[in-house]
Amino acid sequence: MASATSRTPSGSGNAAARRGQSEEEPLLGGRGDASQAEGERLVNNLWIGTASIAQAGIWILAAIVWGAILSHKLIFFSAHPLLNSAGFLLAIQAALILQPTHTPAQKRSGTVAHFLFHVFGTSALTAGLVIIELNKAGPGHEHFESPHARLGLTFYVLVYIQSIVGFTQYYVPQLYGGVDKAKAIYKYHRVGGYVIATLGLATICAASWTTYNLSVGHMQHWAVIVASVLVLVGVVPRIRLSKFGFRTGS
Repeated sequence: MASATSRTPSGSGNAAARRGQSEEEPLLGGRGDASQAEGERLVNNLWIGTASIAQAGIWILAAIVWGAILSHKLIFFSAHPLLNSAGFLLAIQAALILQPTHTPAQKRSGTVAHFLFHVFGTSALTAGLVIIELNKAGPGHEHFESPHARLGLTFYVLVYIQSIVGFTQYYVPQLYGGVDKAKAIYKYHRVGGYVIATLGLATICAASWTTYNLSVGHMQHWAVIVASVLVLVGVVPRIRLSKFGFRTGS
């Protein structure tokens, strides 16, 4: 498949890259709307394009959860939503910082940052999982009764699978038969990431219908749902179909 670069004079192509106008067009918007310009700091990827909408959504969502928990007396269970919301916030940062990269150097630095965000994010999620399992260990606590619990279990399992695949395909590609074969599954890793992020948002929304929230936390259903939608509105338009093997422009 011929790329846009092969049909563009090298001078204009380099100029476009310097402006951040990657040939890998985002799902919505024009080229450069969510592309890291050459020489631009990696951290700026957390805000360019529609990322500011995603940031508003995820920070509002975290504030809703933390406000609901910290406004009441802290108990052992309190650490579960606090750690999970923090871990999920970091996971969204991991996606946002990597999405706009398009040159080899940007992708390398973006991948390292993506990995580090996930190291801390997954650690927080794991701690949250341990807390809820210990909390449920006592008598009279049923496991996986609510939609939130069942969605949460699915989310945790997929996060760990995604983490293992993501780490090994980039840092230990020989497990897949070499770099080229490892790169061939990158697109599935990307698709998996967006699916898991959506599942994570659904899990948080379902938490607003749990017995604890209805009786103690009192997070408003509509507020949690609106914040979750904002996250998707900010993340989805920055998706580049070319990274999934689709061409988005002539």
